[in-house]
Amino acid sequence: MTRSIKHWIDGKLVAGVSGRTAEVFNPALGEVQATVPLANKADVDAAVASAAEAFKAWSATPPLRRARVMFKFRELIEANLKDLAAVVTSEHGKVLSDAEGSIIRGMEVVEFAAGIPHLLKGDYTEQVGGGIDSWSTRQALGVCAGITPFNFPAMVPMWMFPVALACGNSFILKPSERDPSCGVMLGELLKQAGLPDGVFNVLHGDKEAVDGLLAHPDVAAISFVGSTPIAEYVYQTGTAQNKRMQALGGAKNHMVVMPDADIEQATDALMGAAYGSAGERCMAVSVAVAVGDAGDALMQQLTPRVRALKVGPGTDPDSEMGPLVTAVHKAKVEGYIDQGVAEGATLVVDGRGLTLQGYENGFYTGGTLFDNVTTDMSIYKDEIFGPVLSVVRAKTYSEAAEMVNAHEFGNGAAIFTRDGDAARDFANQVKIGMVGVNVPIPVPMAFHSFGGWKRSMFGDHHMHGQEGVRFYTRYKVVTARWPTGIRSGADFIMPTMR
Repeated sequence: MTRSIKHWIDGKLVAGVSGRTAEVFNPALGEVQATVPLANKADVDAAVASAAEAFKAWSATPPLRRARVMFKFRELIEANLKDLAAVVTSEHGKVLSDAEGSIIRGMEVVEFAAGIPHLLKGDYTEQVGGGIDSWSTRQALGVCAGITPFNFPAMVPMWMFPVALACGNSFILKPSERDPSCGVMLGELLKQAGLPDGVFNVLHGDKEAVDGLLAHPDVAAISFVGSTPIAEYVYQTGTAQNKRMQALGGAKNHMVVMPDADIEQATDALMGAAYGSAGERCMAVSVAVAVGDAGDALMQQLTPRVRALKVGPGTDPDSEMGPLVTAVHKAKVEGYIDQGVAEGATLVVDGRGLTLQGYENGFYTGGTLFDNVTTDMSIYKDEIFGPVLSVVRAKTYSEAAEMVNAHEFGNGAAIFTRDGDAARDFANQVKIGMVGVNVPIPVPMAFHSFGGWKRSMFGDHHMHGQEGVRFYTRYKVVTARWPTGIRSGADFIMPTMR
């Protein structure tokens, strides 16, 4: 029998009223393990009403008390790390060590949010005019929502809601319906940490739930992570409703390998960055740009490593890569491999048709490696979101850098080199939001901020860090004068310091 997942609204599990459900699979086995409700307008209204009511008292709670909830929540995440990782692996498929690592990266944002009183400080100026003082402050927006993807069911939500809550907002999480259980677990832990009911809610659903949040007049801000077409739709729809919007889209992250690079180090980096989490990362390296003589040396080391990649269920400690999230996604990824072959790329390692004894119905695709890929091919242009690495040859550094800058996506990029001039030029000139120098996946720590350029992000504010504080608050300036010393008579000019 399959279990029934529920919404988390007003501090309790709620079945919802829509009557619609979706299946949640165990990707390792290819079997349905649960059903999840898909919210309708009435469910959205219930979640928003709960969050709006809870916001009144929560926003008036002193920031230090809100921070203490984050401190306790952090303790509970650490205490329940293994259980959270097991849920992520069971519904997403990634190996347990990767699931744990992603939760820890999310926990770092909770730790950042615990310092929120300092970050909410404003400025004060005496005597901006005769007997007039002025000060600034940052205030919470109201009900905020996060629409998050399947690839990081714990980390990406925790890049959003800890900062939003610590700033005094209430929050509605709409996790992916493919792996929804982790969001509910986080809601239960927040309640144990002392968060008042209704301040954090989890609403499951598909496009109907997303559209409901976008249209609801009481939702002040929405943060989204997903594919670029949907990110653009969400951003345009939300801004048309006068909401503050932050929409992170797709990626095609390049790693430039220079002739002077440590090829063994570059190979290790590519193995983890291209095939970790089965390539289902928005920061996965899916294009290696080999410059000059680096190409042959790189392929010589890379090819046997990809062939030897250990693919298996995420619960197996020997597995280096687990299954893809669904059968539909597996078919999409392998369709791109078909296209790469048809377009003339050299298929060096083919991951199609992989079956594992005892897991024959699992959604497995092996590590795939293409060489001689060109920039007009679909496997170069499109985000595949699977374990497919394309190697492109470039004659010079300038050609490689131009290739990175010309791509429509601008999420992450890296360069591997011993040349400080090349590294500095790349870091300064590349049109990318997050850049690594001899670091393949340059995901910023919580006290910096995460986000891309070009069609990888829509909106002005990157995610978490100080940028997150700016996104989840409004800036206010107060100018005050008290009755003593008020001049008599009306002024009909713009106030000045005269």
